[in-house]
Amino acid sequence: MKKRGLTDSFNYAIDGLKHALKTQRNMRIHFIIGAGVIAAGLIVSLPPVEFILLLGAVTLVIVAEMFNTALELAVDIFTKEFHHMAKMAKDIAAGCVFVTAVYAIVVGYLIFFKTVKIIDVSEGMSRIMRSPWHITFVALAVVISLVVILKIALRKGTPLRGGWPSGHSALGFSVFTVITLLSGNGVVAALAFLMALLLATSRVRKGLHTAWEAVAGSVTGILVTLLIFQLLYKG
Repeated sequence: MKKRGLTDSFNYAIDGLKHALKTQRNMRIHFIIGAGVIAAGLIVSLPPVEFILLLGAVTLVIVAEMFNTALELAVDIFTKEFHHMAKMAKDIAAGCVFVTAVYAIVVGYLIFFKTVKIIDVSEGMSRIMRSPWHITFVALAVVISLVVILKIALRKGTPLRGGWPSGHSALGFSVFTVITLLSGNGVVAALAFLMALLLATSRVRKGLHTAWEAVAGSVTGILVTLLIFQLLYKG
């Protein structure tokens, strides 16, 4: 092989980045969100240490996505037919991206919402109880996590598509419950309910869920959100 010069190495690296951005939708999503988060950090004038942590989290997600893309291409070179081990290799690589994305979300949350204190747990919890934004974040995270756990345990559908219960319905009615509890406005609550109902019925019409799966998701979203607010919110 021809020996690469320094300029060639940079060109190849830029070509790889361009290819990932042009061909990978998830890469573009991560890149846009990362750029937006970094811009937000500059706008609010984050301290240098926090900005470095934020930049590192964003970079980690993008690097993981590029490695995921590279591994998928390498696997496709060796086999075009379905193979269980090839699928597992791709799934594990995608799991790495997921882990880094969750890490980035947690870092961003802790940096931009400084009311959560890691060292002083009691003080942190008291601050959470006074902030509906934090309770909303916790409620939605718990609803999504519970839906994924139920689907995996019951082996119905995939974690993010199909199966029991309907994740979209759970998330929609969780948001409806949050809006109802925080707004105290009947008209706003009715509109939120209508949007959640349309979301749930759309999953049934598309054949992605049965009516009972949509109902189960809706009930799960409402009950879990009510429980979280009952336990944590002191407004």
